[in-house]
Amino acid sequence: MREETLASKILPVPERLGSYSPDDVVFLLKDLSDVELERGTEDREEAIQGGVHYSEMLPVEYRPTPEYLALFHETLETTARKVALAAGIVSERLIARHGTDLVLASLARAGTPIGILMKRYFRAVYGADVPHYSISIIRGKGIDENAVLYMLREHPGRRIQFVDGWTGKGAIRKVLAEARETMSAKYGIELDDDLAVLADPGRCSETFGTREDFLIPSACLNSTVSGLMSRTVLRDDLIGPDDYHGAKYYKEWLEDDVSNLFVDRVSAYFEEIREEARSLAAELENTPEANESSWQGMKDIARIQEDYGIADVNLVKPGVGETTRVLLRRVPWKILVDRLDNPNLRHILLLAEDRGVPVEVYPELTYSCCGIIRPLNGGTE
Repeated sequence: MREETLASKILPVPERLGSYSPDDVVFLLKDLSDVELERGTEDREEAIQGGVHYSEMLPVEYRPTPEYLALFHETLETTARKVALAAGIVSERLIARHGTDLVLASLARAGTPIGILMKRYFRAVYGADVPHYSISIIRGKGIDENAVLYMLREHPGRRIQFVDGWTGKGAIRKVLAEARETMSAKYGIELDDDLAVLADPGRCSETFGTREDFLIPSACLNSTVSGLMSRTVLRDDLIGPDDYHGAKYYKEWLEDDVSNLFVDRVSAYFEEIREEARSLAAELENTPEANESSWQGMKDIARIQEDYGIADVNLVKPGVGETTRVLLRRVPWKILVDRLDNPNLRHILLLAEDRGVPVEVYPELTYSCCGIIRPLNGGTE
């Protein structure tokens, strides 16, 4: 797209959304709060497996039990420093490669709190005010092109850095690669499809803070740890050609919101971990073989599909973060774990017990665990 065309394209002014401060993030999303989009878990699962795209509806938000919420707070206390260190490492790696002349584009919604942590790290440690937006990317439909165009127009010359929370099978990384091709062909815009993540247990990103499949507290909950924002929605009757992808802002959940508590608690450790993060980041940057994308996680998935007769790879959700999502908003069939005494799995075991989902030990997993969605329409071979 020629510069004058980019400048003249009408793009929506971002709406004030979410419970985060605008100093932390700006959501490039259309507010669909007044639209009835939620469908019950069984109903939604049947629709998805019947061919309806997951982005056309929303799950009913899970209201955590007091025991589960207590586990979130306990996990936050025990892992806040670890999360801060991983956020510091991935931030330092970006600085080593690109400096701070960046725009952070976190992928809603799991990427949003991680993008906030990175923005705060740049500010706290380097005094750099790096713009941060939260945008939509949808498997099977692509990236929000209008959001990308808005960031490029508002911040000419800055490199867009995509950010997410963790990797599972690497599906979003592949969508980013497709988006790079689309933006180049359609607009003549060259994007970098590098995806910076806090944790890369799937081994499909070269820019990560850790590859350990540990419990990131923000994976424990849904909107109440993501600025009270829903998953993103893309439906032709709701989203026009000049709109951003949509989402709901659950203001009614404000009393349950721990979004700011999470980022405040973690970022409080930045001063303490900055030198350690710098050292570990330099070590990773100087060890190219440590950053190779082996996609080992996908090899695990193929083995699980064969062992359990799962025809559809989308029914297998690997890693702590993805397994949590299966238990919170899908219809789980069973949970596979590397071992029952893995400390990262306490919330998984609690949720599985709560929903009556069987847990099986599956040795030699790359991940800590893996959730398998129940095939409803002959999904097994």
